[in-house]
Amino acid sequence: MVVSVRGDDPPGPPAHGGAARPPVPPGPPAHGRAARPPVPPRPIPPRTFSAFRCWLTVYRRIWRSSVWSSVLGPVFYLGAMGFGLGSLVNKHGTASLGGVSYLAFVAPAILATSAANTGMAEASWPVFGSLKWNKIYIGAQSSPLRPEDIFRGHLIFMAMRLAMNAAVTIAFMWAFGAVRSAWVVLAWPVAVLTGVAFAAPIAAYAVLAKNELSFIYIFRFGMMPLMLFSGTFFPLSQLPGWLRAVAYATPLWHGVALCRALSLGAGLSPLGALGHVAYLAVLAAIGIWAGGRTYRRRLYV
Repeated sequence: MVVSVRGDDPPGPPAHGGAARPPVPPGPPAHGRAARPPVPPRPIPPRTFSAFRCWLTVYRRIWRSSVWSSVLGPVFYLGAMGFGLGSLVNKHGTASLGGVSYLAFVAPAILATSAANTGMAEASWPVFGSLKWNKIYIGAQSSPLRPEDIFRGHLIFMAMRLAMNAAVTIAFMWAFGAVRSAWVVLAWPVAVLTGVAFAAPIAAYAVLAKNELSFIYIFRFGMMPLMLFSGTFFPLSQLPGWLRAVAYATPLWHGVALCRALSLGAGLSPLGALGHVAYLAVLAAIGIWAGGRTYRRRLYV
């Protein structure tokens, strides 16, 4: 005989008259270890940071070759210009320098100039070589990285190199007695900003360059005049009026003037400092914008 059971009827006793078994509580994990909560997946790092880590990996292999230029370069400049030429300048009076020694006058300018040189050097041949020689950009092109990620990751690495070199230069300035104010600590980010203001536009150009000889012309006819006529080795008041106006429009002068004012602790108002920072920041922003476009044009598939 078939008995139908409705869904709302209570369940009957188990088959064969056995008693119902209570639910068995979960026992302890194997080997007596406490249960671990599930580990959430790690967030995927930004693509730009992935490109930056690529350059860190490269730098771990070649850092020894950059130590001498980063360390000995500031020593040679400060020693030759500050002590060698400075001894002659100090004998004839330093009234035109604001009453400070020539070493104190020229040291912060060397800080800004070295940052500009480092920024241009890191953004010229390494960018060109990443396409023509070691093919780093070509390898990154076949990865999920976008052209903008490749550019920004490399630019962050350039900023890291600028920060390292600027810190070494400031340390030697302090060791040589060229620092007159505690505000010199702010000259460190200013030097980095000065270097990025040069590096970003140069990298935007270098990724499209067809020949590395163009970089020689940029250094010879661009950087060299800037270094000589941006108030680095003598006050701009010594220049003719028309040439002085041209020097005021150059980016290196803004970096030199701001680093010098911070190192000496005088000669600059907050509004003037804001103007220098704004000029360098706008130039860096234009270079970053242009770099995004040129990298996309060169690396986009």
